[in-house]
Amino acid sequence: MNNSDRELCFLSIQDQSRLIHSKEISPVALTEAYLRRIEAVDDKLGSYLTLLADEALEESRLAEQAIANGNSRGPLHGIPMGHKDLYDTKGVLTTGSSLLFRDRIPDQDATVIAKLRDAGSVLLGKHQMSEFAMGFPASLGPIPRNPWNTEHSPGGSSSGTGAAVAAGLCAGGLGSDTGGSIRGPASLNGIVGMIPTYGRASRAGVLPLSWSLDHAGPLTRTVEDAALMLQAISGHDPRDPTSSSLEVPDFSSGLHEGIKGIKIGVPRHYIAAANSEISSETVKSVDKAIKELEGLGAHVEEVEIPGLEHLRTIGSIIFMSEAFTYYQHFLRTRKEEFGRYFRNYVYAGALFSAADYVQAQRARADLKRKVARIFQHVDVLALPTHNGPAPKLNLEAPLDPLRFIRGAWLTMIFNMTSCPAISLPCGYSEGGLPIGLQIAAKPFDEITAIRVAYNYQEHAGLKDNHPPI
Repeated sequence: MNNSDRELCFLSIQDQSRLIHSKEISPVALTEAYLRRIEAVDDKLGSYLTLLADEALEESRLAEQAIANGNSRGPLHGIPMGHKDLYDTKGVLTTGSSLLFRDRIPDQDATVIAKLRDAGSVLLGKHQMSEFAMGFPASLGPIPRNPWNTEHSPGGSSSGTGAAVAAGLCAGGLGSDTGGSIRGPASLNGIVGMIPTYGRASRAGVLPLSWSLDHAGPLTRTVEDAALMLQAISGHDPRDPTSSSLEVPDFSSGLHEGIKGIKIGVPRHYIAAANSEISSETVKSVDKAIKELEGLGAHVEEVEIPGLEHLRTIGSIIFMSEAFTYYQHFLRTRKEEFGRYFRNYVYAGALFSAADYVQAQRARADLKRKVARIFQHVDVLALPTHNGPAPKLNLEAPLDPLRFIRGAWLTMIFNMTSCPAISLPCGYSEGGLPIGLQIAAKPFDEITAIRVAYNYQEHAGLKDNHPPI
């Protein structure tokens, strides 16, 4: 690996695409640069579970030939990506980072993977993750590390994808998010992560954790790249009955409109209620970012969302019950092949009754109505993504049945209410670790969330900051 590799691998998808289509660089050369960087760096990070070097080079050669013949498929053609290892990939191991599925090779791509292939992207490999997306260490493969400081966590559950994108080991990738598993790693690794509205992107062929909370979405280095990836994966899918049949808009259409007159709601009571759990550095960075948005012409007002004190309880009942329902057969027949964190956490889902689950879903519906009323008065909500910068890795942490929910309290509200939300860097801790700002909008209004995030990104000037690794 050389300095030119590093510079090339840290370019945005948009810039890489421009170079490819102007014939200044070939998809093959770009893929080779990523493979050299992975070889030089990933032994320190452990972000890849399965690397597909030969296959990626062949795909890049086909992309190069197609583009040379005038058959470009668009801005993602020839762009090397890696994806979380719960997305089915035809003929390629898809394990959920669990010993249970260590030999599982799907015979069909997940719909969103197929869409990215149709868009011409190159698959570099599959990324390490928390076992079955629970947010705890995997039972298969290495423990990923944060590229800003390898003694710290890259977050979960999209840990490998977050670390790989941040470290320039792929141009972008798909994560999944049940309570914050895209946005959390985005915040902790200093990149952009987005969940679209529930139903905007198909989850067919994606190993589930909680079918009513799971979202598929991109992790990228810039907001405009997130919009490009979201464009490619969105749309109705007959294989997923929960996918929306609404027309997919141009997610990049509002990028350059500015935010003058945009109304931003800040739920300060929600942040203040957990002062003991959120770092002062995080509050300071996010407050500064909100003031800067106001300086760009947005109108900022405080909003209150009643009932948030019950969010963790409601979320725990729903996702733990749904996780147990899906995995109960394997827990009964092959329980020793699960990691102890996942196994013991999911067993707890068996303790909730049908009445508990129904009541939790009723409370969730009430929360949706309350959030919808807030969005009648504001265009977006702005708040921290995570309660602090990346914590130190603690591989011997005691089992804690509420740990997953504690780490997701700022993000799960948008899974529960089916809202699109995006995280992007807004500052750094004293130790040099990234801090994330979260912008959320009403369902199916991804364009506004992207617009506000892009305007802040361009003002803040942090998108070209990369980890020293």
